[in-house]
Amino acid sequence: MGGPRERILLTFDKDFGELARGSALPHRCGVVLLRTLMPKPGDVGQRLADLITARDDGAGHFSVIEPGRIRMRPLGQ
Repeated sequence: MGGPRERILLTFDKDFGELARGSALPHRCGVVLLRTLMPKPGDVGQRLADLITARDDGAGHFSVIEPGRIRMRPLGQ
């Protein structure tokens, strides 16, 4: 069913983010740690969609989204 696809994992879990940051994920994958207040259950989907679609350079990076800024580092560093 086609070739490898880009995968971006979203998490609020800081411990998981640290583990994933040091892993050997393929360059087409990425991890986004969300360090924002948890939105209301009815708003989660739209808020996450807005954050994700705002950028298209998450592959190969460990990204941290905080209020007012986004930090990105290549995976494995």
